[in-house]
Amino acid sequence: MKSIIATGILLTSGSAAMAGPYANIENNTGWLDGDFQGGVTEVHAGVELGDFYVQGGPAYFSVAGEEGYVEYSGKAGVGVDLSEKLAAYGEVSVLTEDKEFDFKTLNVGTKVGATYKF
Repeated sequence: MKSIIATGILLTSGSAAMAGPYANIENNTGWLDGDFQGGVTEVHAGVELGDFYVQGGPAYFSVAGEEGYVEYSGKAGVGVDLSEKLAAYGEVSVLTEDKEFDFKTLNVGTKVGATYKF
């Protein structure tokens, strides 16, 4: 996890903007036909540098009928205003498997999108 944070800081260190540390807690939960299926709560520390950010920390998993467990997750992303009303964003996220930071078992996800303000 330290290498993810360090990489993110190095990638964004060329900017003239000041860094801003922050904390982020996010919960994602799934329900099917009104029944809880599972969820993950990520507790991250991060740093924002201009349009870029990088964050990481533990991810607490809760699955219906099973004992909860902890993995580690991290995210790096960017958000850019394309115009006064249009913004674009992108994010890469990583999640360990069996508490191991091994690129062979590392789960990677991406998110891209745009926001239009009326």
